[in-house]
Amino acid sequence: MIILGIDPGTAITGFGLISMSGNKFNVIDYGAIRTHSNLSLPKRLDIIFTRVDELVRLHKPQFMAVEELFFNKNVTTALSVGHARGVIMLAAVRHDVEIFQYTPLQVKQSVVGYGKADKKQVQYMVTKILNLAKAPTPDDASDALAIAICQGHSTKLNRMLSKLEEC
Repeated sequence: MIILGIDPGTAITGFGLISMSGNKFNVIDYGAIRTHSNLSLPKRLDIIFTRVDELVRLHKPQFMAVEELFFNKNVTTALSVGHARGVIMLAAVRHDVEIFQYTPLQVKQSVVGYGKADKKQVQYMVTKILNLAKAPTPDDASDALAIAICQGHSTKLNRMLSKLEEC
């Protein structure tokens, strides 16, 4: 099974592609989609959509996991990230990829075991779970891999619960 994790943003959108077989995760690809601040929001969204669409067409993930919008104080940032999430999910829907959304708390609990873990703890666990020589960079890519791992754990748990219900 192939999972695409996305950490959405208009300046930097992190992505992480992993495969999952049984209890084992393997990295396929990860990185960041960057847009320049001097571009209009529609142009930035076009770049994000095009790149995510390319990733989906190339790797054919079964699932896409996207971090839910974390609203703090900056309404403008929240709105633009919401737009980015929209075009990201559109790319998945156009290829019939099932979409899941997770809060930062859910991702941290799934990867670290503690919902208030800091970035370094998440990076450390992503590195260990994926058997990487060093932490993925940028941070957005590491976060995207953590989101993909969270989806993998969720899928595994749901399959186990389905089997129990059959009994």
